[in-house]
Amino acid sequence: MPKRPSTPPKRTSSPWEKTRAPNVVRNSASGTYYARFRVSGKLVWRSLDTQAFTTAKTRLPDVIKAEKQLIAAGDGQITLAQATRAYLERDARNPGLKEKTRQYRAASADMIGRIFPRGTVTKLRHLWATSPKEKYKEIAGRDLKIRDISKDDCLSWAAGCAKRYSPTTFNHALGTLREIIAIGIEQGARFDNPATHVDRLPEKPKSLKLPEPRQFLRFIEAIEDSGSGWSKPCANMVRFLAYGGFRLTEAKNVTWGDVDLAKGEIIVRGDLKTGLKGRVVGETRRVPIITEMRQLLERLRAENSLTVDSARVLKVGECQRAMDRAAKEIEMARITHHDLRHLFATRCIESGVDIPTVARWLGHKDAPQPLPSPPEVHEAIVAKLNQALRTLADEQ
Repeated sequence: MPKRPSTPPKRTSSPWEKTRAPNVVRNSASGTYYARFRVSGKLVWRSLDTQAFTTAKTRLPDVIKAEKQLIAAGDGQITLAQATRAYLERDARNPGLKEKTRQYRAASADMIGRIFPRGTVTKLRHLWATSPKEKYKEIAGRDLKIRDISKDDCLSWAAGCAKRYSPTTFNHALGTLREIIAIGIEQGARFDNPATHVDRLPEKPKSLKLPEPRQFLRFIEAIEDSGSGWSKPCANMVRFLAYGGFRLTEAKNVTWGDVDLAKGEIIVRGDLKTGLKGRVVGETRRVPIITEMRQLLERLRAENSLTVDSARVLKVGECQRAMDRAAKEIEMARITHHDLRHLFATRCIESGVDIPTVARWLGHKDAPQPLPSPPEVHEAIVAKLNQALRTLADEQ
């Protein structure tokens, strides 16, 4: 017979810690709370996506309820509304999704529920709502069983949706419909996805008609001289967007603490909750301060007594109505906040700045990331841009 070991093997310490609440455990390494419970004899683990114990206790009932609904629907009787709820709940448990992405997907799901040709409409609540306004927001769903959805149903929905919405919105909604039906396939409701018979619509790129330098100056003057109490702040926002190439959300969240006139750059952080588009929250990028931007910032500092680091540079959050009125007054093609970003990019490329550098300044996710260049190389690029912009202005 084999000999017993003289000493028992050492137990490895578990990273899971029990809490005062039943079915709630904590991971000691990350500090995140998890739900651990059984449904139909199956042990289920789900992240509660929080490090606050009180929040974890609040989210636990919804997580257990959602899992029970998914398992109960496993007999193949799942409806389009149940699959839509499961789709939204998966989004709520996905820590990689930003809040705006969840909202956009919820809007696409609501579009499907309102336009789908068959089934009685039911209302679904936002389980992931983070504000009192969204707490009571409802999404339309259909009680039509997934197994009864036909190819003709999907084509009829597509015909109605394509008449009301743009190709981009339609394509996003189509992708959402395919994912919702795929949940029914997972639950054994059917083996095929009838939404795959619907083709995506071609998305035509927007035809841009950007103003020339002299026309742009007239455009800003028309905004500034409108007589409104917000005319000057609106004109400053237009300049800020055109001289920095920011997205609207990025521009209105720039504070004086993000402006470094000594180094000649602006740190872009984006929305405080969601961060930069396509980036992890907390990630930043740096945009050089060209001559026109420096003149604008220095003037704003001189005019405003409150320029502490936490104060925002711009006093308004948007100025589209002022832009529309000014464009009509000087007989210029209508442009949007985002078009000013294209204007900045166009001027950079016309000035000889290479496209990868412009892409990094704009914050494109697929922009190549070269090795850091010496400060003198960066200064040379900006100086080249400033010189070219002055030349363009003189020619006009």
